[in-house]
Amino acid sequence: MSNPFYVTTPIYYVNDVPHIGHAYTTVTADALARWHRLLGDDVFFLTGTDEHGLKIQRSAEANGMTPLEQADATSARFREVWQMLNISNDDFIRTTEPRHIASVQTFMQSIFDNGFIRKGTYSGQYCVPCEAYYNDDDLVEGNCPIHGRPVEWLEEDNWFFELSKFEQPLLDWYAANPDCVHPLGKRNEALGIIKQGLEDVSVSRTSISWGVPVPWDEGHVFYVWYDALINYATAIGYGTDTERFNRFWPAVHQLLGKDILRFHCVYWPAMCLAAGLEPPARLGVHGFLLVGGEKMSKTRLNQIFPADLVADFGVDGFRYHFLRDNSFGPDGDFSYESMVTRYNTDLANNFGNLLSRVATVVGKKCDGIGPAPAADSPLAEVAAESLRDASAAWEALAPSAALDATWRLIGAANAHLENNEPWKMEPGPALDAVMGDALEVLRIVCILATPAMPETCAHVWARLGLAGTPDEQRLPEAAAWGGYPGGLPVIKGDPLFPRMSPPK
Repeated sequence: MSNPFYVTTPIYYVNDVPHIGHAYTTVTADALARWHRLLGDDVFFLTGTDEHGLKIQRSAEANGMTPLEQADATSARFREVWQMLNISNDDFIRTTEPRHIASVQTFMQSIFDNGFIRKGTYSGQYCVPCEAYYNDDDLVEGNCPIHGRPVEWLEEDNWFFELSKFEQPLLDWYAANPDCVHPLGKRNEALGIIKQGLEDVSVSRTSISWGVPVPWDEGHVFYVWYDALINYATAIGYGTDTERFNRFWPAVHQLLGKDILRFHCVYWPAMCLAAGLEPPARLGVHGFLLVGGEKMSKTRLNQIFPADLVADFGVDGFRYHFLRDNSFGPDGDFSYESMVTRYNTDLANNFGNLLSRVATVVGKKCDGIGPAPAADSPLAEVAAESLRDASAAWEALAPSAALDATWRLIGAANAHLENNEPWKMEPGPALDAVMGDALEVLRIVCILATPAMPETCAHVWARLGLAGTPDEQRLPEAAAWGGYPGGLPVIKGDPLFPRMSPPK
């Protein structure tokens, strides 16, 4: 049986519409899912929306809507954008669904039954946009450290999760699983939070009704963060399908932004341990996608929406840029100018130009029929290196490095054409070898690049005369040198990526 591979995005809060920060995480998860499908893994890819909490209740009231009406409208926006960006998720979860409400109650009841939830009174500084409490030491000039806006003082009777009891179990888990949080700097940050000492955390509210009811105490609803985290368990059958849940858990790869590291890398593993489950196998934490050096937010009016960029660069141009230009881990700074440069350099000048050159020469000198590659081509070794390096990079959650390895093969093929100048050669075995080698590179690149650019790679695949699609291929066998059979019609077609003018 094939290996299970479960990948998740955070579920996105429905007080806001999808911007390129949301898209970055989701495209990264999609590319990982597509890569693992190429490996023949049994892939399950989850995304969705987070729909409870005080922030949603207040936002809906301000908009003259019920919380569910706002959640319905915004959740639909996320679905539309993911469809536009060719996101291949297997499930889209909403925290207002009955399946999730039942899962949360079962999960939290198990923690309660195991003796890790107690009654108490909470008072503290609360940031509504974060849906999080902060100590005075966390605040910056009295403001939330994430949103830069004033916090509120809240006080109420709550149920508390005894997080303090999990300091040592969490340290033991981190020691036994050194790769559980990636990259290393984010792992060290999570360990730093744990080693500073953990306090019990409030897991219920009585001041609002927009949430999942606490099953053992009428009048309380679960605090939105604990409801939200459990979505990853809900979607694979927690409490309803034990066999399916055990197949995919804990072998889950969860992608998240650094602003929610504390909840995902400290609270969530502790909750799993308290419920009698193994924590998630891998948590990939990336930085912010900044605009002009600032985090995107509605209040700063600096959000950029995917549709605006797709109109200029196309879906695959959009996907390629965010995977290639933003290393997973550190903050990235978006600029339209750098997006144009990357598009022109990698897509128009390199990939697009290689296809155009090959199709033109094959059309003029080979009667439009592609020759087979040479078994002893100097490009065969480069192709093997690209496959090896791309595979290692995807495994290391480094899409940028994986695409760099793939584009090295494109660069080698373009250099091979420059050195041999097939446009000056006479028809014959020597010309056939050069063109067959270039066609084989294009075939392999279509497979290696399909996680990033599925539509483009399928289009090029068809222009090479190949049957099926690149995403139907299986690695590593499909990327072995010599797979292009020759004797197939090669279609020239329009430019793959027309060059863009730099913005004025």
